[in-house]
Amino acid sequence: MIEKFADWVTYTLLNLSPDSPAGSSVHFFIFDSIYVTIMMMLVVFFIAIIRSFITPQKIRKWLGGRHEGVGNVIAALLGIPTPFCSCSAVPMFIGFIESGVPLGVTFSFLIASPMINEIAATMLYTMFGWQIAALYIITGFIIAVTAGIIIGRLHLESEIEDFVYASNLPVMSEKVLSWKDRIIFAKNESKNITLRVLPYILLGIGVGGIIHGYAPMELLSQYAGPDNPFAVPLAVLIGIPLYMNAVGMIPILQVLTEKGVAMGTALAFMMAVIGLSVPEMIILRKVLKIRLLVIFAGILFVAITMTGIIFNMILG
Repeated sequence: MIEKFADWVTYTLLNLSPDSPAGSSVHFFIFDSIYVTIMMMLVVFFIAIIRSFITPQKIRKWLGGRHEGVGNVIAALLGIPTPFCSCSAVPMFIGFIESGVPLGVTFSFLIASPMINEIAATMLYTMFGWQIAALYIITGFIIAVTAGIIIGRLHLESEIEDFVYASNLPVMSEKVLSWKDRIIFAKNESKNITLRVLPYILLGIGVGGIIHGYAPMELLSQYAGPDNPFAVPLAVLIGIPLYMNAVGMIPILQVLTEKGVAMGTALAFMMAVIGLSVPEMIILRKVLKIRLLVIFAGILFVAITMTGIIFNMILG
């Protein structure tokens, strides 16, 4: 149905040739815009049902007093279905520290929450299969746990801004929700999140469409193929100054791999944009001193780069 609609708009209504770069780009944009938006609305609805059982207060309670190892694993697992964005980084961080959650455990949550995006994982599953989606989730989880343990063992509590320890955030009371309330919540979340990230989706699909129609396959495969040992760190460096929602990155990832970019390189690029972006670092600078921020970024850079290289070795 979506394919036929995209064909009609591109080749009949706009009278573009299927073999032309413009026709290829427009068809890609129309099809993916509709497909990704519908899929995202459905996924967000069901994820919101799960999220209605996991409140920030419960997370702080579950993680408070947890020690290294077990605490990092639990924090990373809780971070996967929990909504997180740059604007919520500071209050979440303060709330965790105030509740007695260890610094390393806090970082495991803060890394896993944006990096392992459940909507992105679903998109990866539909486009590339369960193996790639599973690798994305597992590697993101390992990065979150490992980075949190390393930061915890460095004992960098003194590198947190002093005001964090003096903050007194209000304690919000938890409301017991009925199933009707949860469904209403899920419907609202599906609508609100879709509208909020739709510009990123369209931007990502637009960029993907241009690459799909106009970028020479030989150029990308030559410089970002599996045979270039510098492709992964270069992709991570390019991703750092960018900022895009994880869902918006999936169409770009799809096109890059179609054009010959190695899967590990493309995934490393996506992870850098999601978890290591400059806007994210600027927000975290409000609660972290420069030394801890640099250490945090450095650990993520190495972890994401190694992940991309290992992916390329496994997937060829």
